[in-house]
Amino acid sequence: MPSNDPGKNAAPPLPDPLRIPVADSHTHLDMQSGTVEEALAKAASVGVTTVVQVGCDLKGSRWAAETAAAYDAVHATVALHPNEAPRIVHGDPDGWSRQGARGPGGDAALDEALAEIDRLAALPHVKGVGETGLDHFRTGPEGKEAQERSFRAHIEIAKRHGKTLVIHDRDAHADVLRVLKEEGAPERTVFHCYSGDAEMAEICAGAGYYMSFAGNVTFKNAQNLRDALAVAPPELVLVETDAPFLTPVPYRGRPNAPYLVPVTVRAMAAVRGVDEDTLAAALGANTARAFGYPQA
Repeated sequence: MPSNDPGKNAAPPLPDPLRIPVADSHTHLDMQSGTVEEALAKAASVGVTTVVQVGCDLKGSRWAAETAAAYDAVHATVALHPNEAPRIVHGDPDGWSRQGARGPGGDAALDEALAEIDRLAALPHVKGVGETGLDHFRTGPEGKEAQERSFRAHIEIAKRHGKTLVIHDRDAHADVLRVLKEEGAPERTVFHCYSGDAEMAEICAGAGYYMSFAGNVTFKNAQNLRDALAVAPPELVLVETDAPFLTPVPYRGRPNAPYLVPVTVRAMAAVRGVDEDTLAAALGANTARAFGYPQA
């Protein structure tokens, strides 16, 4: 039955601008409608002056690097998403971007893909390696070995190039923390779309890991995220959209984009009991420090 809500798929309205500029620490411009120029202009109009464009496969990582080279407001990260590694090993034709072609698969294919990520990670406008990590929600037991091998390789690449590690952790908290401890985390490590609880936030804080909160911190059933945000050290907190996903309330279910960061910032400020200017100033400084770029 067709929806009676004509605005269900419409872009949400522009929020009131932030007075202190912030960065969207994790977005996927290549999965959003419109041009890069339009996305950046819309974001800048509400105080979101920098975005971190995140790669999830070879095609997306190359695009992220090229886009960051072309736009001062864009920084790139490159990686094979945790769900991409098993697809490569098993020769799955449906890669993360749904544009893959069936290949021979196997460990050699994963090694070849990782070599390309390594090459891209060396570029100066690529600030991070990610999103990498573990995903036990979408990948079953048969894919865990490939995921973990890929994760360990990405950690090594990040450390060797002095780049930030961006973690995707879905239903895999203990294993992600274990691998980071076994391999030794890079100097700068970011838990993208932080999904743990307050207890895990204290573990991350003790290790100096950044925790980036997305629009799902506004969801009614996400009290664990708000509890974690409340105890996370202010110098380790970031904000992101993960756009086009995880659109914050009251626009949940509609397309997300970097210009909606202020909605999440205001919700985060309420959780932490601080004014939005104080939080925005911290978020801007933290993101620049986390990804190693000069703050504007």
